[in-house]
Amino acid sequence: MIDIDRLDSELIALLEQDARLSIGDLASRLGVSRNTVQARMRRLTDSALLRGYTPRIDLTEAGVNVEAFAALALDQGKLDDIVQQLTEIAEVMEIHATTGREDLLVRIGAVSHAELQELIQQIVALPGVSHSNTTLALTTPLSYRVGPLLTKVTRTSGWGRSSGTNRSTPPPETHTRE
Repeated sequence: MIDIDRLDSELIALLEQDARLSIGDLASRLGVSRNTVQARMRRLTDSALLRGYTPRIDLTEAGVNVEAFAALALDQGKLDDIVQQLTEIAEVMEIHATTGREDLLVRIGAVSHAELQELIQQIVALPGVSHSNTTLALTTPLSYRVGPLLTKVTRTSGWGRSSGTNRSTPPPETHTRE
């Protein structure tokens, strides 16, 4: 586990908003030097906390009009087999192992409701899936994000370990979130 401070969390929040920002833009918005930003990004990447820069995709614009979450109950000992089979299905976007009645929460996308129904039938037919419960996503009022959470977690950690500066608030530009 890597120790991060408020500077790291604000850097991550800016990258979350726009991963194409240059080192110079990031440094300017954070009020630190380019070298500081480069060193922070290298440390975050080397530690595997920052695992790349992924574009945000509007699935509807790509023709994927239906998103759903399938909660799957599995037979004992089948988790690894089912996860492997699910990863081979193109429409499966995420898989989360969960507690409770269901063992997996699977995010899936489909072009149409008819395609979704076929996909659910395919998933339920996998050996080891004992029960499923599917919920349609109507809209996504809040997409996946981590910036605000990291800001909260690091709120008392100071601003920049190497500088010794302990800002009470980050620069104003970093407070704006999409």
